[in-house]
Amino acid sequence: MRVSRTSAAIALAAALTLTPALAACTTTGASDSATPTPSVADGAPAPAPADVMFVQMMIPHHEQAIEMSEILLAKDGMPAELRELAEQIAAEQGPEIELMRSWLREWGMPEMGDMPGSDGGHGGHGGHGGHAGMDGMLSEAELDELRAAEGEQAVELFLRQMIAHHEGAIDMARDVIDNGRHPDVRALVEEIIASQQAEIDLMTEWLVR
Repeated sequence: MRVSRTSAAIALAAALTLTPALAACTTTGASDSATPTPSVADGAPAPAPADVMFVQMMIPHHEQAIEMSEILLAKDGMPAELRELAEQIAAEQGPEIELMRSWLREWGMPEMGDMPGSDGGHGGHGGHGGHAGMDGMLSEAELDELRAAEGEQAVELFLRQMIAHHEGAIDMARDVIDNGRHPDVRALVEEIIASQQAEIDLMTEWLVR
C-alpha cells in the first residue's frame, strides 16, 4: 500500500523546475530566469530545501488523513474507541496544516496545489490523486474502497490504511531530521513521529485482538 519516496521525487521533478539552490521548490508565476528562494524576515532562520519540501508534501498528506477519518466517522456502527481515534487524528492534524501553511506564506513558497503542473485543489478533500507518489498516500481507488466498506471490514480496512499512512508520514519526517535545519519544522517533525508512532502501536494492537 505504501509508495516509495523515489516515486514522490519523480512526480515532483515532473511538476517543478528544480534549481541547485532549492530543489523541489518554486514560486507560482516566476519567470524562467528567476531563481526562487525562501524569503525570511531579518534574523529568522532560513529553511533548508528539505524543510520546504517536507512542509509542501505534509500538507496534502495530513489532508488525506483527515479525509480518511471523516469517511470512517460518517459510517454507522463503528466502535467508539475507533471513532475517538479518528476524531483525534482530525483534531491534531488540522491545526498542523494551518501551521505549515503559515510557514509557506512566511517563506514566500507555494503549496503543492499551487505549483505548475499540479492538479490543484489543496483547499479541500478528494483532490489528492496527484499526490499518490508520496509515502503512505492512498490512491483514489483505495479511498473508494474505504468509502464502500461497512462493519468489521471497514474497521480493519481503516486501521490497515491508516497504519500505512502514518508509517509514510514518519518516513518523511525522518528524512527532514537528516537534511533539514529549521528549528520549528524540526519540532513539528519530532511531534509527528512521537504521536503517529503511538497511534500506529495502538492500531496494530487493535488489529491483533
